[in-house]
Amino acid sequence: MGLRVKKGDTVEVIAGKERGKRGRVIAVLPKRQRVIVEKVNIVKRHMKPSRKYTQGGIIEKEAPVHISNVMLLCPKCGQRTRVAARLLEDGRKLRACKKCQEVIDS
Repeated sequence: MGLRVKKGDTVEVIAGKERGKRGRVIAVLPKRQRVIVEKVNIVKRHMKPSRKYTQGGIIEKEAPVHISNVMLLCPKCGQRTRVAARLLEDGRKLRACKKCQEVIDS
């Protein structure tokens, strides 16, 4: 199972209550097949004071979304797209947009 979405990619949610929202991928959880997207699927958590949350209280943070519910946005054409694999002459395998054929990886 090759992951088609990586940290830092811009994605659009295509299913669920957050459908249509776009955001940047903060983290990818491959074993759970989930991604955490910036400002998408916000949940409230009651946190005890700790080093990370010195104040404690109710904190809003992003919850994971299943990877099948997001689709990659092509940086060139701006449309949501499936990912194609491109093999370069030097043997490297890169991700490419299925619509405009532009390579996504730099």
